[in-house]
Amino acid sequence: MAGVLEPRFLLNPLPLFASKNPTTVQRFPFPSNKPVCLSLVATHDGSASHPLFQDPEVEPTPDRARDRRRAVRLAWEKLLRWSRSWRSKAKTDVLERTNKVVVLGGGSFGTAMAAHLADRKAELEVYMLVRDPQVCQSINESHCNGNYFPEHRLPENVIATTDAKAALLGADYCLHAVPVQFSSSFLQGIADHVDPSLPFISLSKGLELNTLRMMSQIIPQALRNPRQPFVALSGPSFALELMNKLPTAMVVASKDKRLASATQQLLASSHLRISTSSDVTGVEIAGALKNVLAIAAGIVEGMDLGNNSMAALVAQGCSEIRWLATKMGAKPTTITGLSGTGDIMLTCFVNLSRNKTVGVRLGSGEKLDDILSSMSQVAEGVSTAGAVIALAQKYNVKMPVLTAVARIIDNELTPKKAVLELMSLPQVEEV
Repeated sequence: MAGVLEPRFLLNPLPLFASKNPTTVQRFPFPSNKPVCLSLVATHDGSASHPLFQDPEVEPTPDRARDRRRAVRLAWEKLLRWSRSWRSKAKTDVLERTNKVVVLGGGSFGTAMAAHLADRKAELEVYMLVRDPQVCQSINESHCNGNYFPEHRLPENVIATTDAKAALLGADYCLHAVPVQFSSSFLQGIADHVDPSLPFISLSKGLELNTLRMMSQIIPQALRNPRQPFVALSGPSFALELMNKLPTAMVVASKDKRLASATQQLLASSHLRISTSSDVTGVEIAGALKNVLAIAAGIVEGMDLGNNSMAALVAQGCSEIRWLATKMGAKPTTITGLSGTGDIMLTCFVNLSRNKTVGVRLGSGEKLDDILSSMSQVAEGVSTAGAVIALAQKYNVKMPVLTAVARIIDNELTPKKAVLELMSLPQVEEV
């Protein structure tokens, strides 16, 4: 705040008052010879703080504190009234008329979403299409996916099968939870059983390595149906916390506004908030690139480079994701929202992240092949890194941090050398 004056007592009845120019002051007669305390007076727009003068002989009163508390209370009550009004108008007919949902894939997130949907409505049939007959048997007989959640009991209306036709027959919605690199061949194998109007809700995050395609391109092309309804689901959401019914917020993106709204109704619950978006590209690109950035964050932690380094790296990575996404037509607000910054923070800073774990082990000196062979789940950032750099070249975007990750994964650069080279880049203006 410009022009701030130190409080002082004035015996001269010509106190100072702020002018519109914060570097100058004006004098005017004050109708009192009693000493007054001149407090904060000048601001950039010429307005003065309130109250301008304070009498040093008057004891402070709690009026101001009471007014502040009252303003906060009224603001909160207004928010709650708005919330109640909104909930009273919210539609639930989508869930009511949905009888069957199929989840493709038996991994951790697919299992968590199956359990979530089954809890939403006891009469809902939630089919899980899995490859492993043992997993199928465990889910149907013990109501447990022992590979990922051995201590969590699944709702009894979760039904596992290895038969694609039985899983897809009569389904109202399909949740796709197969890793990106295997999605095309998997979908081609079940295409004959997929209804052309069946909405696909993609839970998979990443880019196909050789083609640079996103799931919004892979699904319709693999199913040979360019009009297959598509929704991307993304946001900061660890499967374990979703299974434990901890508060979570995600976003569904579709070019079809009605489909996005219907998906929101289907998935939203007391512990899962669902926002809608029309920016499919932004949601998918942010979801793919954050996995690569998480590997970089893990490398920083594995090398014990400190908190300053971690903050600088993640901030730079966020900028790189924004540069590429906006060049591809995404909205900047998407990159700063749940599917962007929200997912980046979760994946980069929390140790439950598979991609961050890969980075930590790389930074600690382990070989990538050894790391991947010891993991039971796919770290999408490993295969996505090369695709990201190809996209960056296609759109003429410089991405130093994410390029360094790709070089490390290709075993063409050591983590230590990557850090030295990144720190030696020219000092430029932030954009």
